[in-house]
Amino acid sequence: MRRNRACATALTILLGTASMVSNSSAQAPRYDLLLNGGHVIDPANHLDSVMDVAVVKGKIAAVEANIPPGQAGKVVDVSGLYVTPGLIDIHFHVGHGGAPVNWFAPEARSHTAPLGVPADIALQGGVTTLVDAGSAGADTFLQEKEEVIDHAKVRVLAFLNIVANGMNGGLEQTVDQMDPKRCAETIARYPDVIVGVKTAHYWTSDPWDAGHTPWAAVDRAEECGRAAGVPVMFDFWPRPDRPYADLILTKMRPGDIHTHVFAQQFPIILPSGEINPILAEARERGVIFDVGHGAGSFWFRNAVPAVKQGFIPDSMSTDLHMGDLNLISMTEVISKFLAMGVPLEDLIRRSTVNPAREIRRPELGTLSVGEDADIAVLEELHGRFSYIDCGFARMDADVKLVARMTIRGGRIVYDPSGLSMVPWEKARPQYFTTPVLGNSTPAKADDYPRQ
Repeated sequence: MRRNRACATALTILLGTASMVSNSSAQAPRYDLLLNGGHVIDPANHLDSVMDVAVVKGKIAAVEANIPPGQAGKVVDVSGLYVTPGLIDIHFHVGHGGAPVNWFAPEARSHTAPLGVPADIALQGGVTTLVDAGSAGADTFLQEKEEVIDHAKVRVLAFLNIVANGMNGGLEQTVDQMDPKRCAETIARYPDVIVGVKTAHYWTSDPWDAGHTPWAAVDRAEECGRAAGVPVMFDFWPRPDRPYADLILTKMRPGDIHTHVFAQQFPIILPSGEINPILAEARERGVIFDVGHGAGSFWFRNAVPAVKQGFIPDSMSTDLHMGDLNLISMTEVISKFLAMGVPLEDLIRRSTVNPAREIRRPELGTLSVGEDADIAVLEELHGRFSYIDCGFARMDADVKLVARMTIRGGRIVYDPSGLSMVPWEKARPQYFTTPVLGNSTPAKADDYPRQ
């Protein structure tokens, strides 16, 4: 009898435990984060409709209509907003480059300040991946990696400058610094981070001499690109004996990237007002055209007629750097093209899947299930807005795109309006506690990973 009662008691405990496990499993959220009710634009997967996006352990877990909110630990209502893959800015500047640490001192080799801005500023524009456009070369790349790349919240990749010292070190015109072998060896050493070669600023006005021939920087950058098996990005100034047509129709290989395409120095628009046919010819060859807006590389007089005639750069990019404080984000660049009449879906394509393809990282720029949860939540505003170009001309418009929230690897890293946050009055009790010591757990309304 006692044995029967003992067996019954054990069975009751076992069943109770099983029930608790079952209930616990039923109550555990299936997803960490659910973006509910937004308009998903994911060109890589041909999605352009209202859908929900779910995240688990930093990865995209589902992109479907009507995912039950009860299945997620954190639900963010994004109805009325656009949900896209995290944007990719392939022309950005971080770190010191070639500028010496003591650039401000009288004895410094160069007195030009570093170009780089803090990498995580890019998050304010919905960018989750940026590519430094040649700030560092073979001699200075390790410093950039240790100073910026290894610590940024945003993903940072890089084009390696063909000049070993990089930019702003006073050596950009020194042809001996342009060593294709050292360049290729450095790329081979950091294949996960370096995506290509950059040449820029070479001999734009001085007379040619024995040490400075017209195509020295271009030819050496291409030699490195071929040896390393990566594309070259060109920042180029044409001259009578170094024609623009020769660059894009002869020198550049398929997959190479011409940045600053709407800069003042390029004959994009003919005197007749028609777009220069060499652009279509170069594109047919496989040449990539990138915006690279910057402080001196975007003119409405080139961009507006070109866009009206159907020529839109393959990729959007900011060329954000310390000399460029009027342009603050990737969404500002996209907004200018929205104002010119380019559809948003097309611009998202040119800010996600296209640049991912250009830098040969097809796993980026997508909301595919299993990939990193890099997500931008964007809002299209309508009202009275104005935009400027690098010639200090203005364009008025009635549309503007802004980033409301940026998610990098499942973490909410930018949310200035509190889209993902609860009203402070409804915060959990822990939020209302007063910490005792400086290292006490901060009083937070929730535990969702943000920084």
